[in-house]
Amino acid sequence: MAYGWNQGQQPGNPPPPYGQPYPPQQPYQQPSQQPYDLQAGWQQQGPEGIGPARPAGKGGKGWLVAVAAALAVVLLGGGAVWAVGAIGGGGTQPNEVLPASSIAYARLDLDPAANQKLALFQIARKFTVTKDSFQGEDPRKALFEALREDGGDDLAKLDFAKDVDPWLGNRLGVAVVPSGKEEPDVVVAVQVKDEAQARAGIAKLRGDGKVGLAFRDDYALLTSDQALADKYARASDSLADNAEFGDDMNALGEQGVLSFWGDLGAVAELAKKDMTPEEAVNLDQVKNARFAGALRFDSAYAELTGVVRGAEGLVDGDLEPVRLAELPATTAGALSISGLDQMINKTWAKYEQAISASGGDGPKQVLHELVTSAGLQLPDDLATIVGKNLTIAVDGEGLDGDQIKGGVRVVTDPAKAQALVDKVQKAMAAEGQPVPDLAKASGDGVFTVATTEEYGKKLAEDGALGDSETFQTAVPNAGEATFGLFVDLDKVEKYYLQSMEGDEKANLQVLRAIGLSGRQTDTEASFSLRVLFN
Repeated sequence: MAYGWNQGQQPGNPPPPYGQPYPPQQPYQQPSQQPYDLQAGWQQQGPEGIGPARPAGKGGKGWLVAVAAALAVVLLGGGAVWAVGAIGGGGTQPNEVLPASSIAYARLDLDPAANQKLALFQIARKFTVTKDSFQGEDPRKALFEALREDGGDDLAKLDFAKDVDPWLGNRLGVAVVPSGKEEPDVVVAVQVKDEAQARAGIAKLRGDGKVGLAFRDDYALLTSDQALADKYARASDSLADNAEFGDDMNALGEQGVLSFWGDLGAVAELAKKDMTPEEAVNLDQVKNARFAGALRFDSAYAELTGVVRGAEGLVDGDLEPVRLAELPATTAGALSISGLDQMINKTWAKYEQAISASGGDGPKQVLHELVTSAGLQLPDDLATIVGKNLTIAVDGEGLDGDQIKGGVRVVTDPAKAQALVDKVQKAMAAEGQPVPDLAKASGDGVFTVATTEEYGKKLAEDGALGDSETFQTAVPNAGEATFGLFVDLDKVEKYYLQSMEGDEKANLQVLRAIGLSGRQTDTEASFSLRVLFN
C-alpha cells in the first residue's frame, strides 16, 4: 500500500456508526488547523498539531492511557499520513489462506478500513503521549523496531529498509489447528509483497531456527515443519469456507484492527486432560459454542466487543433488562446485573461444598453463618434479595461530602426483600456487629436501599440518565442489555486529578467515560466494552 494519498482520494469526515455505510468523501477540515498539503504533509502547527517529536513527559500514565498510547504508536507507527490518507482496507485477509480446520484464529490488520484509520488518528491526537510521537515512519517499521528491542542478536543485525520493507505486507494472522497429537499445530500467515524477497528476508529473521515456509495468495505460511507448510499452502479450502466462522464474524460486525475467533468446544477438548471431572462436565454447555471478538475504534471511543454463539443453557428464559437508563441523571457510576437469582439457585450446592471444604473462619464462612443466624431459607431468600436484576449506583453529587449518596435497586418482591433485610440487620445487631443506617423504599416490583432518604427516593423513581449522550455512547443498546456498567469519569476526575500534574494529568483528562453492556440468552451472549474520550 502507498503511505500517502492515492490519486483522487480526499480525507473524509469522521466515520459513521458501526453498520452504517461510509458517506461520500468531503473535504477534510480540522478545527483551528492549517490545511493539509498533499505534497508536504501536515504543516507545522501549534500545540494541537503534529510536528517534530518532543521528549516524552516524565509523568506516569494510567493503564488506560498506556494501552491507548501503545495501540496508537504501533498501529499508527508515527505515520499521520498513513492514518488519514491511506484508505486501503481491501485485499486478501489471513482467514482466506489459513486452514479450514482451524479452531482458533487471531488477526492484526495494519491496513484496516478507512473509518478505523481516521478514528485512530483522531484518538491519538488527543494524548500528549502519542500526538508528538510521529516520526513519519509506517506502522510496520514501528512494530519491527518494537520487536527488535528484545529480539536477540540476529534480529538486531537486520535493517528494516533493506531486509524487511521490500517484502512485508500489512496483515498478520495466527491459527491453531488440531494435529491429532497432544499439542495442536500453529500456523502463522504473514502478508508479503514479493515472494522471493520474502523468502530471503524470513530466512534472515529466523536465523538458525527451523521453520516450515510456503506461500499462498500473497501470504507466507509459517509452521513448525516444511511438510505442514506445504500441506496448508496446497489446500483448496480455507477458514473463510467455514460457515460457522463466517456467520460469527458477520454477527460481530466491523472487525477493526484486531479480531479473533475460537471454537470453544474444540479448544476446551484440548484442555480436557488438565480438568477435574467436575470441570469436564461443564463442557456440555460450550461443546457447540464459538466466540468471536474485535478491537475497533470510533472517533469518540475505543471498543472491545465479542459474541458467543451456539452455547446451551446459559440462562433459563428471558432475563430482566438492566435499568441503567432509568437512574438519576446525576449518576457518577453504576453496575447492573440480571440473573443473579438464577445463578445462586444453580450454584448453591457447589457453594456449600466450598464452605465445608474451607473450614476455618474465612469470608465465605462468616457470610454463611450470618445468613443462617438470621433464619434465612437458603438459597431462596438470598435469591430474593439479589432479585431478577440488581443495580448498584453512586451519585455524582456529594462525593466530596461526609456521606456519599449511593444505593441498591433490586427488581424483586419488595415486601419479601424488605423483611429479609430487616432480619439480617437484627441478626447483625444480636451478634454485636455495627448495623448500617439504611434508607429503604418499596415500589412496584422494586426494592431500594440507599445511604440517605433523599437518594433512596431519587433512586426509586425513573431518572433521566438515558437522555445523556455520554451514557448512550458508552452503553449501547442499554434497553436490551442484561448486564451493564457505566462510569462517568468527567464527574469524578477532580478527585483523582488533584494529585497529578503535567502530561499525566493532561492524558487522564482525555478519558471521558467507561461503559459495558451485554446480553445473554439461552444460547448466545454478547458484550461491548467502550472507553470514551473527550
